Amino acid sequence: MPATAKNRHNICMKTTKLIKLCALSLSIFLLCSSVATAEPMANPQPQQTYTNQDILQQLMKAKIVYLGETHDSLEDHQAQLTIIREMQRQNPKTAIAMEMFQRPFQSVLDGYLAGKLTEEQLVEQTEYNQRWRFPWEYYASIMRFAKENQLPAIALNTPSEVTRKVASQGLDSLTAEDKKYIPPISEIRTDNAEYRQLLLEVYQQHQKAAQGNSTAFERFLQAQVLWDETMAESIAQFVKANPDYQVVVLAGKGHIIYGYGIPSRVERRLGVGNVKVRSILFRSPGDTALSADKSIADFVWKHSQ
Repeated sequence: MPATAKNRHNICMKTTKLIKLCALSLSIFLLCSSVATAEPMANPQPQQTYTNQDILQQLMKAKIVYLGETHDSLEDHQAQLTIIREMQRQNPKTAIAMEMFQRPFQSVLDGYLAGKLTEEQLVEQTEYNQRWRFPWEYYASIMRFAKENQLPAIALNTPSEVTRKVASQGLDSLTAEDKKYIPPISEIRTDNAEYRQLLLEVYQQHQKAAQGNSTAFERFLQAQVLWDETMAESIAQFVKANPDYQVVVLAGKGHIIYGYGIPSRVERRLGVGNVKVRSILFRSPGDTALSADKSIADFVWKHSQ
């Protein structure tokens, strides 16, 4: 194989592996703890290499900034705090939107930020350890910073019990009570063919017993998209109600890559082109996969810098 073709092949393989790992991490978490057609998100200057300082300057121009994390990466969370600190320094009207908290517990977040609840009460009353399960210390510093600087924090996520019910029984099984904290069913759009194909490949590889069961996959897809749509609705509602704020979104990278998950669904609600957004993924030294396809996100933050 010629060198150029071989390089393209290697890049393709790395990108495919990354996408599947991102989607798989979401899928496993969904099943254990439990659209409008989206175009791939374009990189503003795909040929250019940005330093972390360059990235920070670029973010100041955006209304919404997506930080696609690996949930169990301490380095990712430290970088998130660095980015939030700098954004808040330049714009005190910065809000933090968090996948880690579910929508029924917004009042608990508000109580903590207002000084009415302790950190221990925040963890207990949001049922954080039961509903998210990753170590609290990953996010503790971010929440402390939000409290110290009076930054709004937005609980984005679907209640776990609702997501699990959709994964096992489908959207049609939901009761009026189940629908209290999710968008209208008509807004839960599964018509992004590329997203569907990505999730189908992951599903077929990791749910061997269910291969060929189209009903089971449709329910899995509905649950995944419900997750995305609920978070997108939460973000869009905040932006509409608080047009002078910048919003930093903390979510798993599988919800961010190519704009398939959250970003395209926020854009659908706010109007295509009406709000400037930027997305970041994180990369550790020696991890070359993220450089394989720059359209996967706008920027790649390098932990070594």
